[in-house]
Parts: sequence; structure tokens; C-alpha cells
Amino acid sequence: MKLKIVSKSGRIPEYQTKGSAGFDLEAYLPEGDFLLKAGERALIPTGYFVELPDGYEAQVRARSGLSIKHGIGLVNGVGTVDPDYRGEWNVPLINWSKEDYLIKDGERIAQVVISKFEQVEFEVVNDISEISETERGAGGFGHTGK
Repeated sequence: MKLKIVSKSGRIPEYQTKGSAGFDLEAYLPEGDFLLKAGERALIPTGYFVELPDGYEAQVRARSGLSIKHGIGLVNGVGTVDPDYRGEWNVPLINWSKEDYLIKDGERIAQVVISKFEQVEFEVVNDISEISETERGAGGFGHTGK
């Protein structure tokens, strides 16, 4: 599959290894570095405008190295870019650490996995008894032990 992309920086996202599921997004900061203060959040531009094919989404995820080494993650955990979105891809970062973090232009700040999806139709039923039973049933968080 090919994705159409416009890049303000001229950089193109890359998979870092042959087996990588996700490609990296880079910060686009032509005005200079951005200081993400401890405990704060900010929307960081990438300079990328991408056309996703119908039926595909882009899942924006934190980079594990930034998360574990510096406490930098995504405000929303995992973000979704829908196939009909045509604006610039921005990354909502949060600094969970007690230290300020300087984001540099071109720094890899997130990763993206492209996934196929389906939209569903809902069939409204009148009672929970009309929903099939399973062995698990309504067992929720921690229902199998730790």
C-alpha cells in the first residue's frame, strides 16, 4: 500500500528496521526547539499531511524509548487519524516526568501503525438475555486473579 504525503520539512517518515510495525513521526519545529515542561502537555506539529485509503486508520503511539527514558507519552494514550482527515498530523505529547524535556526539530516523537478497520451496524435488542452467553460472562477487571 502507498500513502500520499506532503511534508513541510521534506523529511519522509521511516520504518527503523525491516521488521518494524510502525514508522516514526518527527517534530516539525522550524521556529526552534520546544521545551515541554514537567507535567505539561502540548500539541507538537509534524509537518505531515497524509491521505489514508478508505478503511484504514493511523494509530499514533508513544515511542517506548522516550516514555521509559524521559517520561514522554501521548496525552490520549493512542490516537487515531481517520481516513477522511486531511489536516496536519500533530502529536499530543505529555511530560509525565519531573524534568523539563527539550524537543528538537526532526526528533522522532511518536510512532504510527496503519490498521485496517470496519464500521459496524448496531442491531438493537430489547433485553440482555438476547445477547449470547459466554464462559466469561460479565467478569470484568481482575476476574481471573491478579
